[in-house]
Amino acid sequence: MLMGEFHHNIDEKNRLVIPSKFRAELGDKFIVTRGLDGCLFVYSIIEWNKITEKLKTLPFTQANVRKFTRFLLSGAIEAELDKSGRVGITSPLIEYADITKECVIIGANDRIEIWSKESWDNFMEVNEDEFASIAENLFTPGDYNAL
Repeated sequence: MLMGEFHHNIDEKNRLVIPSKFRAELGDKFIVTRGLDGCLFVYSIIEWNKITEKLKTLPFTQANVRKFTRFLLSGAIEAELDKSGRVGITSPLIEYADITKECVIIGANDRIEIWSKESWDNFMEVNEDEFASIAENLFTPGDYNAL
């Protein structure tokens, strides 16, 4: 399981250090693509294959299937870490996530998310009051007592 929050800066060559805690779970090669909510998603090849297999089962005749498939796959890149643990991120992905310098890298169960610091701070601020209510709706009463 990928979890945790880390803050790093992207350099002038669009390289970002991936926290060492995440590197082993990602493997030698991994996928970086557009994510939801204005962030980037980073998947191990194993997790990525699960997603693409699921997409293949969806009916391409449905407009939403085509739209989401285009959104997710068109920006996807196969990436690997350099000797310093950095990943190069393409300009279209940097622009999509509105990354300028400061980034927040979070573990989100089966993926890593890369956020601009401003977008992450905004997400947390806008949603802060909703997290308890969301938890109540996601878990049955016995499930969330441990939270």
